[in-house]
Amino acid sequence: MAIELTPLPLPTSADPSKFVDFGREVKGVNPGTLTPAQFVEIHDALYKHGALLFRDVTLTPEQQYALTKAFDPEAESYGHGNNKTQSTQKSILHPDLKTIPRVPQVQLIGNGTVTNHEGLATACLKHPSHKTFHKTIISEEDEAKGYTRFYRWHIDAALYDYNPPRVTTLYGITVPKGDNQTVRYDDGTGDELHVPLGTTAFVSGKTIFDILPPELKSLAVRTSVRYAPHPYVWMSQSRALPTGLGIENEGLELPMEELPAWEESKLKTFPVLWKNPVTKGLHFQVHPCGAQELIVKALPEGAKREGALYPDGAHIQDLGEVRALLYKMQRPAIAPPLVYPHDWRENDLVLFHNRGVLHTVVGAFEPDQVRAFHQCNLAASDVPAGPTEEDVLKWT
Repeated sequence: MAIELTPLPLPTSADPSKFVDFGREVKGVNPGTLTPAQFVEIHDALYKHGALLFRDVTLTPEQQYALTKAFDPEAESYGHGNNKTQSTQKSILHPDLKTIPRVPQVQLIGNGTVTNHEGLATACLKHPSHKTFHKTIISEEDEAKGYTRFYRWHIDAALYDYNPPRVTTLYGITVPKGDNQTVRYDDGTGDELHVPLGTTAFVSGKTIFDILPPELKSLAVRTSVRYAPHPYVWMSQSRALPTGLGIENEGLELPMEELPAWEESKLKTFPVLWKNPVTKGLHFQVHPCGAQELIVKALPEGAKREGALYPDGAHIQDLGEVRALLYKMQRPAIAPPLVYPHDWRENDLVLFHNRGVLHTVVGAFEPDQVRAFHQCNLAASDVPAGPTEEDVLKWT
């Protein structure tokens, strides 16, 4: 049977013109037993479409690891290292992950108490909630009415020592049913988005770049972002914006001397724009919560300077300025018409191009609502490719 690709069903809130290429459901193939020829088709489809959905899948942790690794055969460890969070209880990621013992690259995530699961006698899971991370929170009264928030827009990446994974695979094993919820942005815009319970929301990094005005395209194509050492520990006392797109600038980050031991050579500086290896498109891929500095190159010789930002280049170290610039560039792309909120069913497998999309956990569950997912991504064997000289000349 030939592999069939069909567009993902979009919610009524989505602008179909912005999802022409994004997202496909894959039929006619078992993702756990792909032939080499089938994998080539899936590989190219993922980079072309950003996210692939397989329905009614039965997948062992070993098969999920093998599928993920096929996209980067030289990769070995989980995206944050096989100890997940650099052996520290202070990381904001620590409560969210339980390792499958026999396949440490695969993590159990979800909500509620899961027993006798793939070598884990008991796992107490907690769905991440904006209430533990945002500066302001939805009231209990409004939460009872079904209001919620995006938790944290991000790329799956350690952002220190390890390179960002190329691909993440997410497999829904136990998916609780419940009423839809309404995401409130609470940023003065009045934006709201109706979503399924426990959705994973995605936006395209290509769209983030494509909709920027010319002066911000010119800035993005010339800019790199430097991440803090041990960023998930560094930000552990900070609180997020109500959109989940970055951190409130309150000076609550841990001082460098209070972080676990770190090395200059392991700090990560990446281009703001990452080049798609198949389509050659540019994707705006920044984890806004971990960003510490921006490094802007000067305009190339002969480029138009009128209206250009930082035409002579800059090294922006003021955290408030860093965050304001990133928010200005990224916020338009999380507007309701540009968000794909996946409606999970049991035995759904979603592959997403981790170097081409941003995503976030959404919503809230009751403690007795059991949800169990397997997540796998691998610290990449390479660094993301940035814009070429031709790209810089084109967009400046």
